[in-house]
Amino acid sequence: MDFQMRSVLRLIVIFSLLFSLAKAETAGSVFFIDSQTRQYLRTPSPNDAVQSMSLREVGAAVSVLLGFAPSDALSAASSSKLNEVLMPNPFNRPRAVFMLEVTGGEEIPFMAEQANAIFNGAFKTKIVLGSDKAGIQLPGEEVSVISLDEQLADFTDREISDFASWLGGSYVVDPLEALNGELAIPLASGATMSLHMSKKAYREFIASLLALFRNSRRAVEMHEDLSQSTQPPAELVKGCFDGLKALGEQYGPEGAAQKGLELLIITLSKMFDSLQVAFKGQIAGVIFLNTAPAPESETMLNVILTSPASARWLEETKTPSTGTIVEVALVRMTLAWITGIVLIIATLLGIYYLLNMPITKDTLLYSNVKLD
Repeated sequence: MDFQMRSVLRLIVIFSLLFSLAKAETAGSVFFIDSQTRQYLRTPSPNDAVQSMSLREVGAAVSVLLGFAPSDALSAASSSKLNEVLMPNPFNRPRAVFMLEVTGGEEIPFMAEQANAIFNGAFKTKIVLGSDKAGIQLPGEEVSVISLDEQLADFTDREISDFASWLGGSYVVDPLEALNGELAIPLASGATMSLHMSKKAYREFIASLLALFRNSRRAVEMHEDLSQSTQPPAELVKGCFDGLKALGEQYGPEGAAQKGLELLIITLSKMFDSLQVAFKGQIAGVIFLNTAPAPESETMLNVILTSPASARWLEETKTPSTGTIVEVALVRMTLAWITGIVLIIATLLGIYYLLNMPITKDTLLYSNVKLD
């Protein structure tokens, strides 16, 4: 009986370990997207050895792309993974990274690979969550962080129409009520997604896309201002998109949610193309696909800006007393007077001997002059 109980307990422990490992494996995926005109990443192949990366390793890769050295605490195995993702040339870094985290369900990685070419041609690997939150430590005085998370206070039918035209779709305005029209966007799969603004889930989803679109335009404007400086900083354009949450809660993980994911990927593709033009190809993309449930979804990778160490000045450990200060001043004054008197006496003696020097042909002063 005891043997059976021990066997059951052993099986329970094994199953709990396997469940925790499986949960860690389903944390999500990350896509490293290279520039269209330059090569900052290695070309992925089916035989790539990088099957998974930790958040700390992804953060180190982002730091290298921005032109900064990774942490000294990075292990040799982690450094080997970075070498398999990044090009080895340390002088060829974009110094600009577009980093976005997309939260949603477990169907995100599969749909992302099938929906758009920018993910198919990217370097993809799984994300393994550790026990502690990872962060990217960057020098605050050398990097500019541009957020894509600023929410829209309001938007108009004209903005929706411009956004639809930008995506190659159309927007039919309701003449009776503002923000009540119907948006139609063609998808890469050949289908067309119709979103009616009267429905709350569609309105929230479109508002999230519009905010992402407007913030990306603001990032381009800020880049133009930063590029005018003599020493422009590295630029990290980062954000988190959770607009799929409304579609998933209202319509489930299939149907409208999958079409919304395809629409998001098309938006990201065109947005990254716009950033490529603005940054003249000197930018790389890092897109997280977080499959964690909505209540647990948080920012995977935090950015920590460090300030330079303050300068330290030498200070006296013991404050001198008034008597000590008077003694030091007396000694310095005495030495100054003695030195001055010695110099005056030496000068007078030198003048005296020069004036009374006999003029002969063998003197030191006229040794080269021949006198008859």
